[in-house]
Amino acid sequence: MNISDIADDYLIDRKEGMKKLTAGFLNEVMQLEAENQIQARPYERTGKRRAHRNGTRSRKLKTIYGEIELDKPQIREFPFETAVFERFSRVEDSLRVAVAESYFEGVSTRKVEKVFSKFGLKNISASEVSRIAKKLDKLVKDFLNRPIEGSIPYIFVDASYFKVRTDGRYVNKALLVVVAIHDDGYREILSATVDDSEDESCWENCFESLKARGLKGVKLVISDAHKGIQAAVQKSFLGASWQMCNVHFMRAVLKNIPKKEKKEVAYMLKDAIEDEFKMQELAVILDDKGFKKSADTIDSFRFDLWNYKSFPRSHWKRIRTTNVLERINKELKRRSRVAGAYSNDQSLLRVAVCIMMDINEDWITGKRYLSLEE
Repeated sequence: MNISDIADDYLIDRKEGMKKLTAGFLNEVMQLEAENQIQARPYERTGKRRAHRNGTRSRKLKTIYGEIELDKPQIREFPFETAVFERFSRVEDSLRVAVAESYFEGVSTRKVEKVFSKFGLKNISASEVSRIAKKLDKLVKDFLNRPIEGSIPYIFVDASYFKVRTDGRYVNKALLVVVAIHDDGYREILSATVDDSEDESCWENCFESLKARGLKGVKLVISDAHKGIQAAVQKSFLGASWQMCNVHFMRAVLKNIPKKEKKEVAYMLKDAIEDEFKMQELAVILDDKGFKKSADTIDSFRFDLWNYKSFPRSHWKRIRTTNVLERINKELKRRSRVAGAYSNDQSLLRVAVCIMMDINEDWITGKRYLSLEE
């Protein structure tokens, strides 16, 4: 790291200069960590040496100055551990364990072996996998059991499905996720649960568990049209309203519209979503055109499309859809393509919660999601 060159860069472009300074400093930190773990400097001959270096691996890290690329040391005899990538290593470790567990259960395929090699797991033992899993499981348990503080007016709920090995075969299992917006406008991921489905009892158990941890003040629950969610909300949150996600509603209406008519109906639907009277008119038009299923969909949800309007106008855009969950779902699906299927429920939960912990840290330390202006 040449300080003079970095200083020149800083004078030309402050952001670029800070990125180089940060990258240089963190690379030095990791080199020192590697020396401490190996108990020897590069090429040093000493009786205290515990292991040998195995080059470096390029890793990216997001910072306040932008994304930087670092050289993470590799150790031949055991995994290199660093505080620099602590947040990112949680997710990576959870994926490594998920892949290794599948391997040890005898479900290895060429694809699994390729991923196995990618994560540097060729020499990993079952005991090492168990050690990492126990460490991660404690973090997961602490995250899912932490007390819920303060009043929470809005919660968003959704379920995604993943392949999980059960009784020797792979089945689809639901990952139930609950996200909150506190009364101070900040977002927080409250829970994640693996269940056989997302029926009423599953969601009711989920909600009751949240209440036992301190969830209170819920006024609006936003979700898709799943009947199990609606029924559980009625039982668990007396006095709260259920809001049908406007995006899911529009998809449900358009689902039964012929392709050649979709564009025109979508235009009318987008206009009507702002006005209850226009939506009633659209239902009549669709019924007259022979699109009865779409008209019935409008009738089914017309009392639950505009509950968000009972809250501050500055909140409307954020609480009328489940868009707040999109980043979580996208990241879960992206990461799960690496792991493939999961060997058990805990393996799925481990990966999912480690991802959510990263996202949650960004949310609670980042910008306010909702304006507090009335």
